[in-house]
Amino acid sequence: MLKVLRGWLYRYFSDEEAVVLAVVLVLGFAVVLNLGGMLAPVLAGLVLAFLMQGPIGWLERLRVPHMLAVWGVFTLFVALLAVCLLLLVPLVWRQLLTLFNELPRMLGEWQGLMLLLPERYPQLVTEEQVLRAIDNARGELGQVGQWLLSQSLASLPILVGMMIYLVLVPILVFFFLKDRRQIAEWFGGYLPSERALMTRVWQEMNQQSANYIRGKVIEIVITGGVTYVAFAVLGLNYAALLALLVGLSVVVPYVGAVVVTVPVAMIGLFQWGWGDQFIYLMVIYAIIQALDGNVLVPLLFSEAVNLHPVAIICAVLLFGGLWGFWGVFFAIPLATLFKAVINAWPRRVQAGAQ
Repeated sequence: MLKVLRGWLYRYFSDEEAVVLAVVLVLGFAVVLNLGGMLAPVLAGLVLAFLMQGPIGWLERLRVPHMLAVWGVFTLFVALLAVCLLLLVPLVWRQLLTLFNELPRMLGEWQGLMLLLPERYPQLVTEEQVLRAIDNARGELGQVGQWLLSQSLASLPILVGMMIYLVLVPILVFFFLKDRRQIAEWFGGYLPSERALMTRVWQEMNQQSANYIRGKVIEIVITGGVTYVAFAVLGLNYAALLALLVGLSVVVPYVGAVVVTVPVAMIGLFQWGWGDQFIYLMVIYAIIQALDGNVLVPLLFSEAVNLHPVAIICAVLLFGGLWGFWGVFFAIPLATLFKAVINAWPRRVQAGAQ
């Protein structure tokens, strides 16, 4: 057993740089898992600065001075943040409150429709099954109501936390953009001078993950914006709220589009019934999803993430369970990181091995 263990350690950990890389990865994940709540503004600032580094690099290639490029991109970021806070967030919040106020009426209509099923299809559905489904739905809505009540009672700490984010995160983003080279040099001073392995892993990560994250943000904005315009033209209730859900659904591959179809269809059905408007809604929604998957995604993600669908789903489940929404959002980049490390990891064959 000891001989097998020594052989395994010699094969995969005989390189000094590989050991340092392993320690850096373990420490990084340990810090995020244990201190992620306290360092959340710093991590959010890092992510946003990483996203904005692309436009800054493009401006610098056009011979724009570094500080001028930083100020231009940062000003645009602050302007977009102000638009979201002043226009988008209040609109979505009002529609969310209206939806919760309308839920009892919707539940009553849904209950009436469900009770008609045993009369029309007695061979498929029994009255007992319908009543059990209604009781389950009421129980779930009761739990949601209790959760909302608890959140409203704890709203003051949440508001304080949001204010801290709104102040700290833009400041951190600015300094991460402004002093990126100094921070990178400081961090690199603690790494080995010969770091070909780390450079190879970083190049693959930067090529695939950076393009993926920026492309995913653009996809969320375009998909959500087009969906809102389409729903607003149709006169669908809660258009902004549903468009936000559709935009965020692209974060979860293969599953998000299917899941968000349910609220879109249910609200359209409650508003119009089985009429022409409902059919138009579902056709337009299907067209948006088809264009997103077959036109927008190939245009945005020219650098393909070479991961098997099973690996993507497993990464979404794992990192989503660890870090919630952000774990889902960064599941594919993190899976790409593991793939890059495995591909670049040095291996030595013991003397005498075939």
